[in-house]
Amino acid sequence: MLSITLRIFIAFEILFYATIARYYFDASALGAGLLTLYCMLAARAMIVASTYVIARRTPSPAWPLTVLQTLRMVLAEYAAFIACFLLIIPFEKWWMGADRLKPGNDRPPLLLIHGYGCSRGAWWWLRRRLEATGWTVATISLEPIYASIDHYIDPLARRIDAVLKQTGAPQLILVGHSMGGLLGRAYCKRHGVQRVACLITLGTPHAGSELARLGMGENARQMIPGSPWLKALAHQTTLPETIVIYSRHDNYVLPASNQELPGAINQPINALGHLAMLFSPRIGNALLEALEKRQVR
Repeated sequence: MLSITLRIFIAFEILFYATIARYYFDASALGAGLLTLYCMLAARAMIVASTYVIARRTPSPAWPLTVLQTLRMVLAEYAAFIACFLLIIPFEKWWMGADRLKPGNDRPPLLLIHGYGCSRGAWWWLRRRLEATGWTVATISLEPIYASIDHYIDPLARRIDAVLKQTGAPQLILVGHSMGGLLGRAYCKRHGVQRVACLITLGTPHAGSELARLGMGENARQMIPGSPWLKALAHQTTLPETIVIYSRHDNYVLPASNQELPGAINQPINALGHLAMLFSPRIGNALLEALEKRQVR
């Protein structure tokens, strides 16, 4: 499982930095601890910074940002990276617990599908926000993390069946972040839209991302722009009502315009990073507004 792998990696990382601090710099226990923390945070800052450097080389038309707006955006993305991969996902069971599914809600349940390299823990903040407004929310973890996107279709189908059975609802709404939106489309292509009332994607690379060339696994190769997998998916004819929420300043989907999907309702926002979407009140508001509008119709 991803959570176990991350915990092991973090443990070795701490041991590595602490050993260097104690035996090569003769640091005290406190000094070794502080240096270890600094190195761990600095390494992740470099990863986030590198995504923005690459994004600047793969520009797409976007609303210009001030220096302050750019700084806020990058810091929010950095905080989201720390939250996801250092705090929440490694200890997913502590943060998430079991999904709280029950029958009787007049709204269709939501099934949240995480993105590449993540788990259901990525939805910790948004799940709380959605449940606080009365939505029934289910999640899923996709394993192994570097498999083909097609490999996840059957597990998703089983999860959909289980959620509908447990809630008694005839249909549900799929909400996919990043790769999760592509999986939602792939499910509809294979199984149809009878059980899916709506598909909402957040930061999904519908036309691929240049950054996927640096990723590991078959799913990363499938998300390279112009890949055979994406070309096949583009010929999809079975798609429910689809709402695309994306950031014009995304630092993972490059160019950011590749998040748009022809025929869908495309809703761009500005000055928000890819992972920060998962913790953004603006995304929470946009998602809730899309859901409420759909309920009114």
